Amino acid sequence: MALSTHDNIDENRTEAENAESVAAQTADGNATDAASPLVSVIIPAYNVEAYVEAAVRSVLDQTLSNIEIIVVDDGSRDGTGTILDRMAAEDPRLTVLHVENGGAPAARNLAIDRAHGRYIVFVDADDECVPHMLETLYNLMERDGCELAVSGFEIVTTTGYGNGEDSGDNTYVEVKQVPGGTYRTAEEFHHASPELFDNNMLYPPWNKMFLASRLNDLDIRFRDVFWDDFPFVLDYIRDVERVSVTSEPLYRFFRRRADSETARYRDGVFEKRETENEWMRELYAHWDMADDTVADEMVSRRYIERLVGCVANECSPKNPKSFGQKRAKVAEMLASPAVRPALASARPHSTKMKLMLVPYRMNSATLCLLSGMFIEWVRGAAPTLFAKLKATR
Repeated sequence: MALSTHDNIDENRTEAENAESVAAQTADGNATDAASPLVSVIIPAYNVEAYVEAAVRSVLDQTLSNIEIIVVDDGSRDGTGTILDRMAAEDPRLTVLHVENGGAPAARNLAIDRAHGRYIVFVDADDECVPHMLETLYNLMERDGCELAVSGFEIVTTTGYGNGEDSGDNTYVEVKQVPGGTYRTAEEFHHASPELFDNNMLYPPWNKMFLASRLNDLDIRFRDVFWDDFPFVLDYIRDVERVSVTSEPLYRFFRRRADSETARYRDGVFEKRETENEWMRELYAHWDMADDTVADEMVSRRYIERLVGCVANECSPKNPKSFGQKRAKVAEMLASPAVRPALASARPHSTKMKLMLVPYRMNSATLCLLSGMFIEWVRGAAPTLFAKLKATR
């Protein structure tokens, strides 16, 4: 991997200057000390010239200022690198690493290896943080002596390319949150986890603050797999002891339907979902909760909901398969040994989801495929309506 750096911190600063910087740090941690930042914020960036400045600015403007920001320009072919270099020239807390395109997992791992902060936060280059996100999570970690802090977040679905604030009817905001609190033992966290998973608190890495020493001591890194976020978080929480949660939505995740990857057909999605289901089952077995009815229902319902998404993916207009080939693939999905037990355990939360599962309970590949075609039509014709329906499934 070829690597060049644009780093505005003077590599040759003297020991006297370093000492002066440390001495200038205030008791509340808000003075910037490039040698020992409290938090390292890691942002992988690839061809995001329309959004990256807003994303990075939302971190630079945080109320907690003693931070470093490491942005890995992952071989962008647009103006992303130029924008980042300009911003780095204006703020010494920002480091830009220009590398050949190797994917988000490699980009994040490179930044983890270079990070100096006590804590690590991940941000996507087309999302934004609220101004006090880092301060709030940092205070939770410090106050409660935690290994992980988790916040609520917003999912902003918009049909445009902007930040959604002026899009009117073309924007839908869904808030994901659970009541705040601290789980002071592993057992407390394990028994709270079904609710946390149910509300999407534990899937992504970007609504969390991680302990850097734990990442390094356990050699936890992003895996080079399709949808790498989830296994990273699973590796981290597997044996975590103490976790704090705030209900406040501190992160804004943008789902821009005009260019979202979720609108594309992806081959192999069902196989990936099968693997994720196995990971979840293994996690609860590791926690001695394989027979826990609450956890089993949550995992089963999650699996079935994603099975519906896999069928809809097969119905994407960008899928080159014939109708017969699509139907055969759906029949293959329904034949998975995990499907019938999951259908028996799952308790859908809404009437529309119960109705949507009727073809699956009938084991009808044709009806499931027709249902998936309808879902894809709604997704394409009315993306904000689709987001609302998905949020209340």
